[in-house]
Amino acid sequence: MPRLSFLRMLPGTLLLGILTAAPAHAQTGGILPLVSVGQKWPQAQETYVIQVPAPDAGKPLNLEVYSPTFNLADYADGRRGEGYFGDELYKTNEPFETTFTLSGPGGLIAERRYGPNRAHTWESLFSGGLPAGTYTLRVTSKGDGKNSFALRVGAPFNLETSDFSVNARDTEQAPLLAARLNVPATWVGKTVSILNYDMDGPSEAESWLVRPGGTRLNLTTSDNGKTATDRVTVTADMVGEWQLFVRVLPTTKQYSNAIRYSFRLGDQPTPARVGGFTPPENLKIANQLLVDVVDPQGRPVPGASYTLVGETVVRPLLPAGYVPVSSTIVQGSGNIVSSTEVRYQPGFNKIRFVARPPEGQLLVEAVALYGDQRLPLSGVPFEVAGRTLTTPATLPLAPGDYAVVPGPLPGSTVTAPPPGRVSDAGTGRVLIEYRVLTDLTLVTAPDILNACDVTQLTATARTDFPFRLPGRLKLNLPTGWNSDYPLEIPGDFMAGQPLRLKVPVRVCRSDTAEAVLDPADVHATGQARVRSPGGANVTRSVQNGARATLAKSVEAAAQGYVVTLVLTVDRTLENVRLIDPLPAPGATRTGLAFQGPSLANVTPRAEGDAIVLSRVIPGTYTLTYTLVTNEPADRVVTAPDLAW
Repeated sequence: MPRLSFLRMLPGTLLLGILTAAPAHAQTGGILPLVSVGQKWPQAQETYVIQVPAPDAGKPLNLEVYSPTFNLADYADGRRGEGYFGDELYKTNEPFETTFTLSGPGGLIAERRYGPNRAHTWESLFSGGLPAGTYTLRVTSKGDGKNSFALRVGAPFNLETSDFSVNARDTEQAPLLAARLNVPATWVGKTVSILNYDMDGPSEAESWLVRPGGTRLNLTTSDNGKTATDRVTVTADMVGEWQLFVRVLPTTKQYSNAIRYSFRLGDQPTPARVGGFTPPENLKIANQLLVDVVDPQGRPVPGASYTLVGETVVRPLLPAGYVPVSSTIVQGSGNIVSSTEVRYQPGFNKIRFVARPPEGQLLVEAVALYGDQRLPLSGVPFEVAGRTLTTPATLPLAPGDYAVVPGPLPGSTVTAPPPGRVSDAGTGRVLIEYRVLTDLTLVTAPDILNACDVTQLTATARTDFPFRLPGRLKLNLPTGWNSDYPLEIPGDFMAGQPLRLKVPVRVCRSDTAEAVLDPADVHATGQARVRSPGGANVTRSVQNGARATLAKSVEAAAQGYVVTLVLTVDRTLENVRLIDPLPAPGATRTGLAFQGPSLANVTPRAEGDAIVLSRVIPGTYTLTYTLVTNEPADRVVTAPDLAW
């Protein structure tokens, strides 16, 4: 019979001899421990996946391990030690170590290496929270032997894997839970395969599934170094949780048996939940590290975590942009290297990192564009970052670009300004510009009047803008219009409060006045028309009974007056002189036009106050010209005369 002590055996193979060691502590919780095998095992490392969904980000992971070290007293000199957990070393002259490595989307988070000792300890691998994502815990052993351990995580997290190894021991001959597999309704009609490797034959252990409703399905027991496969086609009554159990049989010939399980859906790996343990009574957790990452007010930093570097260095993992402030050893011993690194001594340690969020400011102001003026506006609503505020406002914000949505103001137009840019410890500025809309009218009442009568001009500036606007109304009067009253007025106006200027004006000619609103440079016009100044007629008889009649009419025009002379003769006359005195010195006539019988061939010419027609034949002749004078309309009409 081979000797048990220091006998080199493959994991899971038969151990011969008499099992006379003292009874071990029961594996509490009814869950099989996991195992990492150093050599000659299909899996070079055990791999477990931890999913952190977004709603659970930042919650404590509380990843803990029972018996991570190789206990030299667990199986020594061919005998089991008290509290036997399944550690076995086959070459005592070679080192053995086990490494636990936790990594995630950002890389390595924590790594712990455990060598041999002579106790089963309960230790914390990683206590803090993690950002949302998928994390992987890998367990690798180096050396000729196997290290039995148990893992657990805090709620609501789970350890999941499709391929894993457990360690069944002869001290536990009751059913122990190895894994839980969730079977959803979408799997109905599909095939689930359960593979077990190296169970060492039916005399060593048995394995089975318990499906929903308590239905038991016995699994095939694999032989030494071989794999057995059971395939199950899922039906509707199988939907739910499947539990995988293992029981060591009384006929076993070995202290412990490493067994590898695999789950497949079709031919694809599918994960099951593993792990869980309850520490033995009176056992305290060893080498626990608690890390807080808080802001200066002591509030946890959302999305923050930490990473372990080797065995004694911890560093914070801060969300993008966060600025480290300080680090403190709250409990335990060690050295503070910087605000982002602490070196601690093994044991119970609590470390706090303080970081401030990246924060700047955004100043939002508003102005009214009114002419060439920029008038500051207060109390104007706007929206930014989901908040409604009023100008001017300075609000703290994380660095980034922020769209500012201006609120509407009656009587104005506004365009959304470019986004405001906030930098850490800096102040961005956004200016909302409202372009003011104004209306200006000029009313002349009455607008038809006799020459040099008085009318009233009323200029009115209006707006719907709800803020006061400074303004100045001015009137520009044309020639021939005059007033003894001021032609401008300053004042403020706004919605419901117009600015008015009323001025009586004497109008001696038809023309247009202008109103101007400064500083908006808005213009409006108003017209007044003067009734025609009148006219005069003259009739002359000449020898041989010939008669000539001259009619004169004068009408106001935009520039001066239009004078019309109509001559009617019934005989041929020579050198007819149309005498039309100008109303005053300085008056001029321009644009002389003539119409008459085509056979007359008349070319009029001006000689002082007379217009000479060299020869006329019977018919009607019309002469028009523009009279330019500063005389009022009541002095424009002069009496005409005829001579030849």
